[in-house]
Amino acid sequence: MNVLVVHDYGPLGRVLLEQLKQTTLHISPLLISEPGNANLSALADWVPADTDLIVNALWQADPEVAEPDPEAARETAFSLPMALAEHAREHGMALVQLSSCYVFDGRKQSAYLASNPGQPFSQLGNWQWECEQALRTLLPRHLILRTGWSLGRFIRKVQDSALDRLMLPLSSRYHGQPVAYRDLARVIVAILQQIDCGAEVWGTFQYAGAEEISHYELGLAIAELAGLPEGTRVVDEVPEWAALEPENATLGCTKIRNTFGIKQLPWRRMLDEELALISARAPDRETVGQIRED
Repeated sequence: MNVLVVHDYGPLGRVLLEQLKQTTLHISPLLISEPGNANLSALADWVPADTDLIVNALWQADPEVAEPDPEAARETAFSLPMALAEHAREHGMALVQLSSCYVFDGRKQSAYLASNPGQPFSQLGNWQWECEQALRTLLPRHLILRTGWSLGRFIRKVQDSALDRLMLPLSSRYHGQPVAYRDLARVIVAILQQIDCGAEVWGTFQYAGAEEISHYELGLAIAELAGLPEGTRVVDEVPEWAALEPENATLGCTKIRNTFGIKQLPWRRMLDEELALISARAPDRETVGQIRED
């Protein structure tokens, strides 16, 4: 199966391509360094004609980035995926699209199921939910993968507060499950391998790391990492940016386990590796460009 992986300079694209190199899949990377400014009219020139499936690995899991720039959020979380879906429909291709727990409002008292409708209240959630709905109508051979919190995002928060010697407010009111970059890449690879074996299983699935936790407890766990400066202070307070967070972001992951046999892995055992991954320097533009041409 010929797979096109759409990615940026972030960690997910790097680890996903590394893992895919160990498979028998034929991979074509497509680097989009600025998804919010991509020239969608040139899409036909980007996608190889023999592509069977497109993986949009542009993972949007930080509502703080999307909120101040709604237009860029729309381009990245809606317009680009829709352009990929339209191209896929016209050329008989399938599409794997990432979404997130931010399509929900957090009012449910139990874990959200893949079948639950979205009720977003942030820019990121709004455009991801619009994308999900449009994709279901436009392209029958699609797979939407909703994710939990980005573990790397919260590591960066603790990292930045430690460097600035500031207290980091994280509230125990907000609950969910983190997911590490390498773990998410593992899940995507497992799905692709089963599709390559002939599994015609499409629709909406969810994945997050094992163990529900609060923002505050997650901050405390990260603050104990050996690679962070000593004296990191995490306090149980509600920060301003929490207005963008659903109080319950817990995802039920039974469907992905029953369909693909993918089990949730503990995010705690990935903390050290996640810190090392986000601290590593991204490949320079020339190197990534050469990878794209291979």
